[in-house]
Amino acid sequence: MTPDRQPTLEGALVTLRPSTPEDWDALYAVASDPLVWEVHPAHDRWQEPVFRAYFDAGIASGGALTIIDKASGQVIGSSRFDNWEPEADEIEIGWTYIARAFWGGAYNREIKRLMLGHIHRYVRTAVFTVGVDNVRSRKAMEKIGGTARPGIVDRLMAGEMKPHLIYEIHRP
Repeated sequence: MTPDRQPTLEGALVTLRPSTPEDWDALYAVASDPLVWEVHPAHDRWQEPVFRAYFDAGIASGGALTIIDKASGQVIGSSRFDNWEPEADEIEIGWTYIARAFWGGAYNREIKRLMLGHIHRYVRTAVFTVGVDNVRSRKAMEKIGGTARPGIVDRLMAGEMKPHLIYEIHRP
């Protein structure tokens, strides 16, 4: 069964809904903060042309989700389902960023819980690609039960190949 990669998901803190081109202004307002990307391998994503390529790729992927804070109704970030591998029975969750005011765990945990609960209806394994030096995201992955696969993979980020770990979370 083909995974539904653009659901609307609701939790106590956030709503995730399919991203649209009309989300550009609100998402760039969040992404234009250089500190959001400070420890990310794509540390230049706050720059408009770089973010435009990232945003356009997300829309084209068919799996981008816009994250809305339920209390205020404001757009606070984005995430994505992509790179579905039917033979491996897995899909990648990633490309997630949220406004710094919502950092600290509760929001990210709920976002990932909603996404995992949804996608595990379709695939056995969700994978997350995290920059080796992105300690903040690595700790967040471990907090939600992610286990690092052995080895390192390289991904093109900010114009150069950067080492990444692959974390996985299997269907309960």
